Amino acid sequence: MNAAEYERMYRLEDSYWWFVGRLRLVQDLMKRYYGAPQTDKAPLNILDIGCGTGAMSQRISPWGRVISADFSPLALRFSRRRGLKHLIGADAMHLPCRPDSFDALIAMDMLEHLPDDATALCEFYRVLKPGGRVIATVPANPRLWSEHDDALMHFRRYRKEEVAKRFTEAGFVIENLTFSMTLLYPIVFMQRKLNANRTHHDPPQASMPQFPPLINSMLTGMVTFENYIARHIKFPFGVTLLCTATKPIV
Repeated sequence: MNAAEYERMYRLEDSYWWFVGRLRLVQDLMKRYYGAPQTDKAPLNILDIGCGTGAMSQRISPWGRVISADFSPLALRFSRRRGLKHLIGADAMHLPCRPDSFDALIAMDMLEHLPDDATALCEFYRVLKPGGRVIATVPANPRLWSEHDDALMHFRRYRKEEVAKRFTEAGFVIENLTFSMTLLYPIVFMQRKLNANRTHHDPPQASMPQFPPLINSMLTGMVTFENYIARHIKFPFGVTLLCTATKPIV
């Protein structure tokens, strides 16, 4: 991403409804799989790959020692501003980590930034311990491609079957693969259609329209509610795909 997008993300990540919903989703999954953080438990070794400006690393730090990794020195600079200590510059396709190093790996909206996502998933598999888990999200539905994807330097948006194929070919056992950000899909779809014929910004800009605090709070609540009901049902479509998968214990 360009410097302006990182700056915007840093300012908005703790308050903007989209980011807050994603942060809460991962925290909920960490509680579901690992329980509430407890001082009498051995801390997890966690890799937050594609950590961006560091908000996710902050939120999952109660569960253990988080290594925050990103290819971009600018992203790591913003993460350092958050006070994060364990930072590494890393190409997800060539991770500078020993095999079987991590209990959990978080990869939120980063596989779409890679020219070779299959190689990255093989690297995820290599650095996870047997029984280790990856929690990943990717943008869904190629029909939603827009200036937003250009601004964020995406290579692709994914179909569900493509995600399943990538993970299983890397050796993972998929626990859950489902759509998310479903309740807002009609709005996003219409926005992308309406903007399709408009002149793009130069450079391209991500679609993060600002709302009054009340609307932002309502949207945050809607996404939080969706995260809750997603524990019990699988959505048939959505803006995002969520995958949790494990490295088998041989």
